[in-house]
Amino acid sequence: MTKDRVLLYIGTILLASGIGCAGQPDTTDTANETVASLASPEPQAEASATDKPRRVPPIRGEAELGYTTPNTRRTNQEIITRIKVKNLSTTNSIVGLKVDEYWYDREGNPVSGDQFRHRQPLLPEEVIEVTLRTPINPSMDRNQYQFEHANGSIKTTLVPSLEVSVSDDSA
Repeated sequence: MTKDRVLLYIGTILLASGIGCAGQPDTTDTANETVASLASPEPQAEASATDKPRRVPPIRGEAELGYTTPNTRRTNQEIITRIKVKNLSTTNSIVGLKVDEYWYDREGNPVSGDQFRHRQPLLPEEVIEVTLRTPINPSMDRNQYQFEHANGSIKTTLVPSLEVSVSDDSA
């Protein structure tokens, strides 16, 4: 394809899109009215209980996290561990939640493991399901979990059960 043909196609597309937009109403006035209505001090309707806040300040320092007993299942090629976790804070979110699983042999040498990262902030009292997938190694003996977040450490509390309020997020 020659350079002239490419330029001809691009010009045709731009011309067609310009013609397609001709005759459309000007939306600038509508946008200005919307901005003005958002800036007005009129009371807004309260958010329902299912609406999530848009921005919740993150926890700085130690965060509190509740978790259930890990549910571990072995397949032919891997060990799948599922843990439900809950942000126990009622006001702040946990940003950059990371869960590491380490597997050790009988002598205590690291053998294998997996890592889970929650990409969105974990909102106050939000529950998610963490899924860890570790390839099977014959020398595996015991495992350990480590919880961290972007702004500090995490204090964990084992809880009997949690209901998942958000679909699981596999990393």
